[in-house]
Amino acid sequence: MFFYQVICSAINIITMKKVLIINGHPNTESFNYALSKAYKNGALTGGAEVRQIDIATLNFDVFNLKSFDTFKIPTDLQKAQEDIIWANHIVIVHPIWWGTLPAILKSFFEQTFLSGFATRYEGNGKTTKLLKGKTARIITTLDTPVFIYKYIMGNSSLKTHKAILSYSGIKPLKVTYFGPISKSTITEREKWLDEVEILGGLVK
Repeated sequence: MFFYQVICSAINIITMKKVLIINGHPNTESFNYALSKAYKNGALTGGAEVRQIDIATLNFDVFNLKSFDTFKIPTDLQKAQEDIIWANHIVIVHPIWWGTLPAILKSFFEQTFLSGFATRYEGNGKTTKLLKGKTARIITTLDTPVFIYKYIMGNSSLKTHKAILSYSGIKPLKVTYFGPISKSTITEREKWLDEVEILGGLVK
């Protein structure tokens, strides 16, 4: 029985989901952070390990990347890279502003998903995806009705995520939308939080 328990424990450790939540909202008091907390609670309840990156608290210059040849990645973003490597499921929470990602989140990707980390350019003109084996979910809030944003406005935020994450080998990529957010009621927001907590608990 003892050896059986040891083996089961080892299997649980090996198969345990490692979830990294990246919150891309520049305001740590926003509803996006409540969504992050709900997902984290669900994932922890489901037995996953969870780490979280709050981009608003990172020490990096959003406009620092002027040349890839001379760029030196800040310490906080080096730690972010370590967390990304550690994770096998990445959850990105952010609002949609002007139809796409907030500038601080886009800059985070530009300064973190660098050549040699997320991808590697080969001499034959091909690219090797270095983050294969990871999956992702995007949780996003918006003021535009979801149907209009997805099917009429062109869903540009998803296109950006695919250009970054899929190009790096992270897939499948699933997206959850909540909106319109500015006129939402307390009841609607509580329902959304419950939905996100359930999503976190379903991570396997």
